[in-house]
Amino acid sequence: MPAAGAALSDSVLRFGPEDAEVGVLLMHGLGADAGDLAPVVPHLGRDDWRFVLPTAPIRPVTINAGWAMPAWYDITSMDRSDPKREVEEHIRAVSFQMETLMEDEGPSKWVVAGFSQGGAIALHLAWRCEKKLLGVLAMSTYLVLEHTLDDERSEVNAGTPAMFCHGSEDDVVPMARGRHAFDRWNDGRPCRFESYPMAHSLCLPQVRDIGEWLRSLG
Repeated sequence: MPAAGAALSDSVLRFGPEDAEVGVLLMHGLGADAGDLAPVVPHLGRDDWRFVLPTAPIRPVTINAGWAMPAWYDITSMDRSDPKREVEEHIRAVSFQMETLMEDEGPSKWVVAGFSQGGAIALHLAWRCEKKLLGVLAMSTYLVLEHTLDDERSEVNAGTPAMFCHGSEDDVVPMARGRHAFDRWNDGRPCRFESYPMAHSLCLPQVRDIGEWLRSLG
């Protein structure tokens, strides 16, 4: 269950003190909403931080027969080799919205985090963000707009620590894609990759490891 005192406003769940110095932007996966990851927050051991969980825009998703659902971006093809399968316009728009959300919230320091599609947005944002981040958490995810990485890399977060988590039995986002994202990020930055015997999901040992990693950030 969500932690006591959680407030729902404009499709955003918020946990923790309003005057917290550190915020965690935590983004859900395709078809879920802010409440999907809310039960994890109380188990992370960071009651002193502010957790901000937005819900993605409702939009038709091509690979899901065009059904409208919360989605950070449309996916137009099952062909993972197609560089245009994830709609660039959507990715850039929601990344800007998430940067604006962080600016509008109280904390001065941020960890950007997400699961699956939300993790892809977290990586996209962190790679290009001109704001110094405290950390990056990428769960069961992959890179989007990879062909633009070299041209758009921000050196501000060249030393930002990151934690990557993935299920070894994931048949939605194969672990090889998560490992590839890790390898691209891990070019001299403090970086950690953990795998778990699970499918496209979260598990208790993973949540414990994430909490330990968050506490190590300060």
